Amino acid sequence: MSAMHGHHDMGHTVAGWTGSAIALAGFTVAGVAMCAGSAPGIWLGAALVALGAVATWLLHLAGWGKPSGPRPEAQWGWRVRDTMAGHADCLGCRTAGRGRRAEAPARTAAATEAA
Repeated sequence: MSAMHGHHDMGHTVAGWTGSAIALAGFTVAGVAMCAGSAPGIWLGAALVALGAVATWLLHLAGWGKPSGPRPEAQWGWRVRDTMAGHADCLGCRTAGRGRRAEAPARTAAATEAA
């Protein structure tokens, strides 16, 4: 880790690298198909890009993805699983119902006396 980033983990994970590799393959297939004039190849490339997004999300939910930010150096490795059950500001976790949890309203003194 460079000194430029301090003690921040940049979020390099199995989920991120796998999804990026699949999406890169999809863009490559679509680009070659576009040059060759092959409509089915373009659709295949687009499907691979979508598959990359889905694979990243599923791996993230399985614990192989983590958000960037401060964390102990022992958890910086890209092959270290994340032990959290959901990340508060993560769109993927919120989509799966794991992100921001609605907090129960605080009981007021009047509600406590009535009970």
